[in-house]
Amino acid sequence: MKMIVGLGNIGTRYDETRHNTGFMVVDQLARDYHLGAFTHLKQEAVAVTGMIDGEKVMLVKPTTFMNDSGRAVGPLVDYYDIDLDDLVVVNDDLDMPVGKVRLKTHGASGGHNGLKSIINALGTNKFNRVKVGIDHPQHGTVVSHVLGKFTKDERPNFDQAVLTAEHALEDWVKGKDFASLMNEYN
Repeated sequence: MKMIVGLGNIGTRYDETRHNTGFMVVDQLARDYHLGAFTHLKQEAVAVTGMIDGEKVMLVKPTTFMNDSGRAVGPLVDYYDIDLDDLVVVNDDLDMPVGKVRLKTHGASGGHNGLKSIINALGTNKFNRVKVGIDHPQHGTVVSHVLGKFTKDERPNFDQAVLTAEHALEDWVKGKDFASLMNEYN
């Protein structure tokens, strides 16, 4: 089974915010493949499992809030005995412009507290990631920026990035090597 974890903050207050980019990508996959509703798991997450192109896939959204994402991801990877090659984490990235998508097979957290938490929980930084750009704030604080919504002008670029991230994940689920996908999508 493959596991795709979208990072974000649970609750309607955070719907459609920049920090919920990971949630929005896995929600798009769930809708497009008619996987049904996310249900609560014991491991502090909601998830839906189904088939995508003949492969069993679990889409996960931690319910721990962003900064404690590892509290959900670590136990889920252990419980379902997920090989780290079969795990992808989807997250927002301040260091990329809105609309840019970048795939990585490993690396530091880059200051992203959700990734930092997952790295600590897994004991390694060697797991696949799909990073979606949300840009740096032009005004105000980083916190208000990541918890804010995309502007009307940014939304088309963001929506296209969600589709690009979805296509990359579909290609991975279909069996393409993640490192090869980096060459294709980065």
